[in-house]
Amino acid sequence: MNDRILSLLGLAAKGRNLVSGEFSTEKAVKEGKAALVIVSSDASDNTKKKFTNMCKFYKVPIYFYASKENLGRAIGRQMRSSIAVTNGKMAENIWKHLEES
Repeated sequence: MNDRILSLLGLAAKGRNLVSGEFSTEKAVKEGKAALVIVSSDASDNTKKKFTNMCKFYKVPIYFYASKENLGRAIGRQMRSSIAVTNGKMAENIWKHLEES
């Protein structure tokens, strides 16, 4: 697992450039605030399908990465199955690292 991505997510959280949790992530996507959505790879199939369809409709990049536990720990919270990065530049940087991994 690429620790660089989790570190960048932690930085985004400290800078208040991301929201986490299903409700907050869904709200950010629908309001056009989400620049990138990351869903944990161990999320339920229903959750993955929901966010895949939503992100496709709203044209937001989505990536499946890490476990719920690792995503939560990276941002200083408990388990999280979904995260939306709200800062465009930060999202680009994270996306670049996701593509490399």
